[in-house]
Amino acid sequence: MKMQYFIQGGDFSAGGRASTEVKSTIKQFNIPPDKVRRIAVALYEAEMNVVAHAYRGTMNVDLRPDFIRVVFEDEGPGIEDIEKAMEEGFSTASDKVRQMGFGAGMGLPNIKKNCDEMILSSIPGKGTRLEIKVVF
Repeated sequence: MKMQYFIQGGDFSAGGRASTEVKSTIKQFNIPPDKVRRIAVALYEAEMNVVAHAYRGTMNVDLRPDFIRVVFEDEGPGIEDIEKAMEEGFSTASDKVRQMGFGAGMGLPNIKKNCDEMILSSIPGKGTRLEIKVVF
């Protein structure tokens, strides 16, 4: 099953809708609850990163009987130093984003902890691509 969602950067009122919809969909299948939780956490963190940091993005979901693969691609400032961005607590979020309770620098580390595979690439000034996979 394939699904695609569009994510608007800066739209915090809609942030989390796509990941919530995917969670609702996968709960209909016989996926262990701990896997559903891990997927939900990873997708929410990734979706909110697009909302907080990019102009716009997409979330493409490929749900198979034995795994889920999700690819986020965004247009935005990109990530200058991926290794640094993976450190817990590191954030480039604006003060405005932090005042809303986001941008604590835990998004990427939480994504990595909650998926089986994570591939992150970025071109500064152009955008970021994040691919995650969770095996059932």
